[in-house]
Amino acid sequence: MPGPRKLDPSSSPRALLGAELRHRREQAGLSQDELGAPLFVSGSFIGQLEIGVRRMQLDQAAKLDEVLGAEGFFVRNCAALKESKYPDHFAEAAEAEARAATIKEYAPLLIPGLLQTETYARAVFRAYQPTAVESVIDELVTARLERAQLLADPTKPLLWVVLDEAVLRRAVGGHAVMAEALHHISALTHRRRIIAQVMPFRAGAHAALNGALKLMAFSDAPPLAYLEVLGTGHLEDDPASVARYELSYDLVAASALSPEDSLALIESVAEDYAHEDQQR
Repeated sequence: MPGPRKLDPSSSPRALLGAELRHRREQAGLSQDELGAPLFVSGSFIGQLEIGVRRMQLDQAAKLDEVLGAEGFFVRNCAALKESKYPDHFAEAAEAEARAATIKEYAPLLIPGLLQTETYARAVFRAYQPTAVESVIDELVTARLERAQLLADPTKPLLWVVLDEAVLRRAVGGHAVMAEALHHISALTHRRRIIAQVMPFRAGAHAALNGALKLMAFSDAPPLAYLEVLGTGHLEDDPASVARYELSYDLVAASALSPEDSLALIESVAEDYAHEDQQR
């Protein structure tokens, strides 16, 4: 059986925090489950903290300082890591996303953030914040495009998305913006960089009617699920819950169009938008 993953404290401040956590836990002779108990979290959560997949919260840091006799080390360093360019409800999910080996996402209403073009993202953020000054919108768009740099790597993470047909039909930003956005998805598919499917309206009821779903799998940690509703989101690590969401995603993918038929529909709708824009 392979031993625990070797940690590289120099790779990031969070990796340093995780490496120190593992060192102090092992020095105290505690298993991950034993350390998790006084924090009311699972052993797998402690493992995710140790490898930097999950973000340590200040109350957890205070308890770790107490249990491990760390004299404020975790509180001091956790406070320094709290800054994020993402909203609080999404920051931890974005950080986990950057470490994932596989990302599977069902999108019921909008093109997923990792696949958005600049003009599409700008239209989304402007709709969310119609009175915001332009510099605020610029910062949000820049952060979203930086996230999309995950796809600059030719092979990882594996990204598999199922887009509801509503995503294609909702003209976010207008016809030209949608044509560009769908052609972008088409190009990524042709490059074999992503797997994309479409859930057609004619499929009727399916296993994820309640909303968006993102699943993240890691090479060295248990999987996570992220669920988002208006203005908030939740990162789920309970194994039974994540397994239930994984089944829901599998059922959605089984009900969606094949990747080949999905690509044909995406490109057809993109051409329709481009033609309509030319007629204006």
